[in-house]
Amino acid sequence: MEPERERSGRTPKKGRKRRRVPNKVVGSAEVKRAGWDLEGRQPEAKKARLSTILFAENYEVTHDQLCDLLKYAVLGKSSVPKPSWCQLFHQNHLNNVVVFVLQGMSQLHFYRFYLEFGFFRKIFRHKFRLPPPSSDFLADIIGLRKKQTTGDLSRSMEESLPSASPKVSINLQNDPIIQKYGSKKVGLTRCLLTKEEMKTYHFPLQGFPDCENFVPTKCNGSVTDNSPLFGLDCEMCLTSKGRELTRISLVAEGGCCVMDELVKPDNKIVDYLTSFSGITKKILNPVTTKLKDVQRQLKALLPPNAILVGHSLDLDLRALKMIHPYVIDTSLLYVREQGRRFKLRFLAKAILGKDIQCSDRLGHDATEDARTTLELAQYFLQYGPKKIAELNLEALASHQELHAAGQELRNTVEVVQQLNTSVLECLDSVGHKLLFLTQEADASELSSSKNCQTVKCFSNKEVFEQARVEIPLFPFSIVQFSFEPFPPNLTEEMNKRMKIKWTEMSTVYAGPFSKNCNLTALKRLFKSFGPIRSMTLVLETHQVRRPVTELTLDCDVLVNELEQDSENRGTIYLSGVSETFKERLLQQCNLFLGLEAVILPKDLKTGKQKNYCFLKFKTFGSAQRALDIVKGKDWKLKGRHALTTRHLHAWLRGLPPESRRPPGLHVIPPPSEKEALQMLKVDHPKIAAWRWSRKIEKLYHSLGSGALCLILLPGTKSTHGSLSGLGLMGIKDEEENTTPNMCS
Repeated sequence: MEPERERSGRTPKKGRKRRRVPNKVVGSAEVKRAGWDLEGRQPEAKKARLSTILFAENYEVTHDQLCDLLKYAVLGKSSVPKPSWCQLFHQNHLNNVVVFVLQGMSQLHFYRFYLEFGFFRKIFRHKFRLPPPSSDFLADIIGLRKKQTTGDLSRSMEESLPSASPKVSINLQNDPIIQKYGSKKVGLTRCLLTKEEMKTYHFPLQGFPDCENFVPTKCNGSVTDNSPLFGLDCEMCLTSKGRELTRISLVAEGGCCVMDELVKPDNKIVDYLTSFSGITKKILNPVTTKLKDVQRQLKALLPPNAILVGHSLDLDLRALKMIHPYVIDTSLLYVREQGRRFKLRFLAKAILGKDIQCSDRLGHDATEDARTTLELAQYFLQYGPKKIAELNLEALASHQELHAAGQELRNTVEVVQQLNTSVLECLDSVGHKLLFLTQEADASELSSSKNCQTVKCFSNKEVFEQARVEIPLFPFSIVQFSFEPFPPNLTEEMNKRMKIKWTEMSTVYAGPFSKNCNLTALKRLFKSFGPIRSMTLVLETHQVRRPVTELTLDCDVLVNELEQDSENRGTIYLSGVSETFKERLLQQCNLFLGLEAVILPKDLKTGKQKNYCFLKFKTFGSAQRALDIVKGKDWKLKGRHALTTRHLHAWLRGLPPESRRPPGLHVIPPPSEKEALQMLKVDHPKIAAWRWSRKIEKLYHSLGSGALCLILLPGTKSTHGSLSGLGLMGIKDEEENTTPNMCS
C-alpha cells in the first residue's frame, strides 16, 4: 500500500510533489535521496553537497534560517532540526565551515559592481536575499539572542491545545455521511462511485488520454445489490519511470485471499519503499511475474459484475494499468469534512476495532489491507450511514491527533533547548571553538562570547593575512571585512540608476512598423516570449536600436556575464508552458539527461502558475541539448539560456521607481554617482569590489575539499533607509561529485 501520508488524501499523478510553495519545484532530489541501484559498481566516496534549489519563500532567507543551517552544518540531523530552506546532504563529510562577512555591503553593491565581483558570481551556485540587518548581524546568525524561556514556551503550547473528546455531542444532520447518503441504510449500488466522481478523483477511464495503454477488466455486466465484492490492494516501488507495481492482493467476500502475487517491474528499481511496501531486493530477485501476467490473471478471476473495493483505489488501478467501471473507495465512502480523508489505519481501529499497519512490522500487509477495505464496505452496508455518523469519526480523529500532540509535548523542553542552541554551544558540545577575525573597531557580542577565539586586527589587510594562517586551524571560522557603507544621497542615486539600467536591459527595440500595424497581434507575439510590463509604439524614427548612454555602454557585456553566472549556467528559460507541462516533462524525462530541477513560478497574487518556467541541468551541454528539443516541432516552446537568478526578480521589483519632478518646480539634483564615489574616504567601491573579490578567491582556493563556504553581504540599515543583503554559498569541489540523475 502507498505511504499513509499519500493514501489518506488526493494524490497527484506520479512524479508530482505534494507540497505547495511560491515557486513550485519538481526536482530529482527525492529520487536521489531514495538511492540508486549500483549493482556491479564500486561505491563512490560520499561528499557533502547542497541541493540545487533553495526553498526560500520570496527567495529571502532570514537570519534565524541562516543560523539553522550553520548549526546543522556543525552537528547534523541527530542533534538539531534540518534547515527548512535548503538541503545539505552528507553533512558528516563536511571538513570545515568558513563564513566571509563583507560588513557595509549590500545586494545593491553586488549588482552595481557585478562585473567586478567575478569570482563570486562564477563559483557560487547558490544565492539568496537577506533582510536588512539588525544592530548586531553576527549575533543574529550565530544565535546569540534572547528567546522565550523553555518553561514559558512549554506552558504556552500546552495552553494553546484545544480540548477534544470523542463524546462530543453532534447534530447528525450536519454529518457529511448523512448529508451524502441520508440516515437510512443504502444498497450496494448506492455506494458505487459514479462516472463523474471517478473522473473527479482521477480514476483511470476508457478513452482518457493518459489511459491509452491501460487494460480493461472486461467486467461489463450489470451490477445489482447482490453483486460480488472483492477487496484490492497493491504495493509499489519507485523505478526510473516512476511508481510501478510490486505486489497485488485480491480478497473475496468471506475474507478468502484469491490472489497474492509479487510482480517484477519492467524498469530499474531506484527505491523499494520497503518501510511501506515490505518489499526488499532479496524478496523480489527471484520473481519472474510481470505486470501483463497479473493483468491476465485478474481478468480471468473477476466475474462480469464484480465490484472492486479499496482505499484510494485509483492509485491501485493506475499501478495495475487497468480500467474497472464498478468501484467502492472506502476513503470516499466514509466521507469526511472539507474534502479530507480518513486513513485506513484509523478506520480499521475506529470501525472494526482492529490494528493494522503496526509500526513493529516491516511495511504494510497487502492482503490485510485488502481484507480491511472489504470489511469496511460490508460494515457500511450492514449498519447504514446513521450508525457511522453516531460514531462521530471526526471527533475521534481529532482526539487521536491531540493525544499524539500531547505525547510530543513531553519532549518539548528538549526540543526547545535544541532550537535555542547557538552555533557556539553546538561547537562546544563537540569540543571545538569558533574563530572570529575582525577589525579592532568592530563591535559585536560575538567577540566577547565564550568558546570564541577572537583575533582583532587594525585593517582589512591584516584580517586577510591572519585568515591565511588561522582558518586551516579551526573547523568553523568567521572572517569579517569592513567597508564604509554608501552615504544616503549616493544610495538613492544608485538605486535610481540601477532601475534605469535593468529597465533598459529588459527592453526590446523592434521595427520598423507601419502606422497601420495591428498592436493587438504585435503584443500577442511578444507575449509568447514571456510577460510584458509595458509596450510603446514610436512612429517617428528611422533606426531601431537601444539608445547608447553611460548606463547602457556595458549592457551587452553584462548580458553575456549573466548568462555565465554559476547559478544561471546550465539553466534554460522556457515560455509558453501549460499547466500540463510538468506531467509531460516527467513522462518523457529520458529525453532530458542531467535534469536537476524544474522551477515553476507562481503569480504572488492569484497563486496561479505562470506561463514560463526554468529547467536546471547539471551541465551547460545538457541544457543546450534540452533547449534544442523543447524548441523543436514536438514541443513548440520558446526559450533561451537563463539570464537572471531567482532572487534577482524579487529584488528588482523592490527598487523604488524613478522619481518624477513636478512641473515648474526646480529641484537641485543630488551629486552624480561619480562625484559621490570620489567623496568617499576609503577605496572606490568599484575597485574595492574587484580587489576583495580577488583576495577572498585566494582564501577560498586555500581551503580543503568539502569546506562549506558562505559569502555574506549583510545589507545596511539607517535612519535614511535600509538595503537588503545577499548571501552566496557553496561547498568546495561539490560539483565534482553530484549524484547521478534520474534520467541518466
